[in-house]
Amino acid sequence: MRSLTRKGAASRQRILEGAAAHIRENGVAAMTLDDVLARTATSKSQLFHYFPGGREELLLAVARFEADRVLQDQRPQLGDLTSWPAWRLWRDKVVDRYRGQGPLCPLNSALSQLDGGTPGAQAVITELVSRWQAEIAAGVRYMQDAGEIDPGLDPDRAAAALLAGIQGGVLIQMSTGQTSHLEAALDMGIAYLRAGGLPSS
Repeated sequence: MRSLTRKGAASRQRILEGAAAHIRENGVAAMTLDDVLARTATSKSQLFHYFPGGREELLLAVARFEADRVLQDQRPQLGDLTSWPAWRLWRDKVVDRYRGQGPLCPLNSALSQLDGGTPGAQAVITELVSRWQAEIAAGVRYMQDAGEIDPGLDPDRAAAALLAGIQGGVLIQMSTGQTSHLEAALDMGIAYLRAGGLPSS
């Protein structure tokens, strides 16, 4: 993205946040650029100045925005997985985040309107998964150093498995409105980590 002045960056962010809020409230299928213009009090020329690719470029920016929110909504707990009570607080934060979100996922909604095979759409998901997995893995490594998890456990694979469980639980929650599968995935994943503590001598 080209360099923007502070005012320009603020204008672009206003449009982006307005589009994201509209999708959260109404879904993306019926969203038009006119909806965004009305919501953000923006002219069409101004919108195309910041998003020259139109609706598709705006949706991709919304997807990136929502991907960042996935991680921000888990803070500070996600970055502080330094004890088992801390892992429990993070677990509760994740469940509360998706329970509050309900059946509509803004990130999936935005991406669903894009060609999933495009480099931009793939990059949004790849970056989110990479960042999320890295933070969980950092927590596993901390607990290994503290002697709470078997040092022979691969932190990246353990984090990948836990993240896969979370995503599966979220997909079921989006279909059923129930968080029980998400909670089970988190509880069993954390229980597995705890069971992998140092063996008794």
